[in-house]
Amino acid sequence: MGLEQQLDRGVADLGLAIPQSDRAKLIAYLGLLQKWNRVYNLTAIREQTRLVSYHLLDSLAVVPHLSCGSIVDVGSGAGLPGIPLAIARPQWELILLESNHKKGTFLKQAVIELGLPNVTVCIERSENWHPVKRVDIAISRAFSDLAGFVDAVRHAIQPGGAFAAMKGVYPDEEIEQLPSDVKLESVIRLQVPGLRGSRHLVMLRAAQ
Repeated sequence: MGLEQQLDRGVADLGLAIPQSDRAKLIAYLGLLQKWNRVYNLTAIREQTRLVSYHLLDSLAVVPHLSCGSIVDVGSGAGLPGIPLAIARPQWELILLESNHKKGTFLKQAVIELGLPNVTVCIERSENWHPVKRVDIAISRAFSDLAGFVDAVRHAIQPGGAFAAMKGVYPDEEIEQLPSDVKLESVIRLQVPGLRGSRHLVMLRAAQ
């Protein structure tokens, strides 16, 4: 099965509506990721078929659980989940926050080549990032434990804003260590086509 067919099947399994032109951008993103990975070591995954499930579909699985607005992808790395989210939902505003300059260079080039006007790249440590306008949602994928994630960007989130943490197994211990002014709203079990192992989305809400 080719990458396009694998992506088409995965998008259908997730119940998402993504135009063919945007699916082509998702495949083009994988091409850029593979090209730059030879020099910048952006991902440990090399097999093409695993790139679709472990990167694209894993990122897209959270789309139904997020609301429209401004979203910061904290510790974006190679642009995950931020770039797939920005492609799938062009009406959303995405900020890719990454402290590593080499990865930030890749992100900026990817945004240009893919033509993503709804994406801004910020090469900055999260604790030093102070946007002019606070964002609605912070999302992370393997950035930190839950408490560390909240502490890293709570200053940049709107009062009552959301934190969305992508996790593997159910993070019982991390949930117990959350600060008292952050509310656990839900832990959503994600079914990612072609991906083995547990995946969860932890939704937190900041104090008003």
